[in-house]
Amino acid sequence: MATIQLNGAKLQTSHENLLTFLEEMGETNGRFAVEVNGKLIPKSQLNTTPIHDNMVIEIVQAVGGG
Repeated sequence: MATIQLNGAKLQTSHENLLTFLEEMGETNGRFAVEVNGKLIPKSQLNTTPIHDNMVIEIVQAVGGG
């Protein structure tokens, strides 16, 4: 089990890759961007990005409005 930080909150997860973790957290809906340890991760690489201890993940959701 890995201890990670997601948008400032410390969490524990047993997921092996970033995509499955984000799907379970409900963070893959709509338009979003993912940054891991200060580096932007393309959506095409989320399923091949392994989760490890002390990983810092930031997710930004695009919100429409006027």
